[in-house]
Amino acid sequence: MDDLDLSQFEQTLCYVFKDKNLLQEALRHSSYVNEQPNEGLRDNERLEFLGDAVLSLVVGHILMQRYPELKEGELSRLRAGMVNESRLAVVADAINLGNYIQLGKGELQTSGRKKKSILANAFEALLAAIYLDGGFSAAFQIIETRFADLFGTIVKPTAIPDFKTQLQETVQQLHNETPAYRLIDESGPDHDKTFTARVSFASLQAEGIGKSKKAAEQDAARLALEMLTPENHTQAGG
Repeated sequence: MDDLDLSQFEQTLCYVFKDKNLLQEALRHSSYVNEQPNEGLRDNERLEFLGDAVLSLVVGHILMQRYPELKEGELSRLRAGMVNESRLAVVADAINLGNYIQLGKGELQTSGRKKKSILANAFEALLAAIYLDGGFSAAFQIIETRFADLFGTIVKPTAIPDFKTQLQETVQQLHNETPAYRLIDESGPDHDKTFTARVSFASLQAEGIGKSKKAAEQDAARLALEMLTPENHTQAGG
């Protein structure tokens, strides 16, 4: 691959390597290296390993900054959705990375330049090369830029109200007891059942419905919370 090709790629990437060898290694697939046994070339798999860690760190960092209220599990799910093979292949395709990957004859004959796995792995290797060449800030900037559209389309996990927890805390505070739930009915075919659950506490009870037992209990808890007006508090307390 000549320097002109790499220069064009660097323009697309908006990053110029000080050490061109790092860029060349990032673009060198194992199938190509295996066909050049006497050249002493190294494929991009070691860089891919490092790039995976760099990408995970940067995306995690940005997610924590953008969503300070999200818990670890939600952050992990968001990050996993952003750094999977399909997503990385799309980002790689946007910079025409496939055109610059050095592949063996077999991979070339089977459209290797378009394979998601090859594109994703090469992109991770490229990030590692940038990290080693220009440091963390350079890698951070590239990732932030190339993933900007993806970050912009993230739909934050919908905060589903946990009515059961709210009700339990309220009832324990008011009556020093724990609400009790009971499934009282289920109807419909096996693939489309509807459940009815009842929650009881003090002298009150409420019934909720849902497409699962948990959903029915949440609905019952929601209705019970609506019942806990100041008048109900007085009545329920005796």
